[in-house]
Amino acid sequence: MSSEKDFGYTMETKASAQQLAHRELLYQMFKDRPMPDDQLLICPGLFMRSSALAKILFVNEAYQLILNQPGIIVEFGTWWGQNLVLFENLRAIYEPFNQSRRVIGFDTFQGYPEISDKDRGSETIKIGGYKVAENYREYLENLIDYHEKNNVLAAVKKHELVQGDVSKTAPAYFAKNDDVIIALAYFDMALYEPTKAALEAIKPHLVPGSVVMLDELNNKDYPGETRAFKEVFKGMKYRVKKSQFMTDRTFIILE
Repeated sequence: MSSEKDFGYTMETKASAQQLAHRELLYQMFKDRPMPDDQLLICPGLFMRSSALAKILFVNEAYQLILNQPGIIVEFGTWWGQNLVLFENLRAIYEPFNQSRRVIGFDTFQGYPEISDKDRGSETIKIGGYKVAENYREYLENLIDYHEKNNVLAAVKKHELVQGDVSKTAPAYFAKNDDVIIALAYFDMALYEPTKAALEAIKPHLVPGSVVMLDELNNKDYPGETRAFKEVFKGMKYRVKKSQFMTDRTFIILE
């Protein structure tokens, strides 16, 4: 597995050396673009690789699965927070007056605090892996707030960021908010311990039709999520639906 650097942050990638070199050309074309920033913001597809577009379509696919479901959206492992912004704007598109469809994001914003022996280490699966920029949580809060205020029901805050080790913050959050129902739980932490803690925390808040998506489910390079899921969901009734846009991703729909 190769690695590449985006804005100084190293990421794992399965791209070949030739593909990485080709991406450098795209990065340079992005830097040299003969267009103002305001035009770039309405033409993001100019520099979006097909894999990035597939991820956006995938998030939209997840949202469509819960249009007839009550409940909030939670994401464990927000990283830069793109999914949270997408969920906010998809709500504005599909159900602009649904103020109960809150979006809650959980992350340390400092990278992984620890790695257990049930996980497989790598260039990113390490202590501090996926750390974001200093004070990024505040920046992301302001960015989501901007999008929310740009949409319908701007005066009603419908998002929340929960910072800290998910193994601790998820149980505490759902113990305090024991009245919530979860429509969609999106997992992208790759690790065993925080995934298991979060799955156990949300389990009482799932109802028939609730959707759970684990980004690394059945991924041999990141076994922690699968191990946690099998332990927590043992004996539960659910069906699975493979994504049409990211065919290695699966939605788990409670019955």
